[in-house]
Amino acid sequence: MKMLKITLASAIALGLAACAEEAAETDDMMADETAMAEDATAPGTIPEVAEGDGNFTTLVAAVGAAELGETLSGEGPFTVFAPTDEAFAKLPEGTVEALTTEETDKLKSILTYHVVEGAMDAAAVTSAIEDAGEEGLVVETVGGGTFTATLVDGQVMITDAAGNTATVTATDVEASNGVIHVIDTVLMPE
Repeated sequence: MKMLKITLASAIALGLAACAEEAAETDDMMADETAMAEDATAPGTIPEVAEGDGNFTTLVAAVGAAELGETLSGEGPFTVFAPTDEAFAKLPEGTVEALTTEETDKLKSILTYHVVEGAMDAAAVTSAIEDAGEEGLVVETVGGGTFTATLVDGQVMITDAAGNTATVTATDVEASNGVIHVIDTVLMPE
């Protein structure tokens, strides 16, 4: 009887060990699958996210013409105030074509005026504007210029160097190397 108990206890112990080993393997496989799924669903770089959106075809083409795709795909992080196709359509007729074919240096200057170093989500932008006071937040761009961000009736408004204003219409579009905020007007440096 004692031998039967020892044998039974040994069998149970071996069974539990086998189950634990199988569970560990299952946990490892699930962890690998979860990591792969997260990688597959992780947002792409700023140009990839813009290209996949469908509202930024002009911006994507302009980034390509200005040869900024590699830069904006870099490590960053960046905050991009991205004008939509409708924003580009507000420019005088022929402007986009001229910029993308003949005036690529000017185009590069305009596009880098929309980019800020560091990732600032909407809450950080709003908080910084509130901390800056009535004059608004002066933001330095990677192109070297500045624009001013203010809050008007709870919306972030941007005033560029030329005195034009843009409204932020959507925020916190995530990219692997930063964040995109959508604007309704193309910003112009000096």
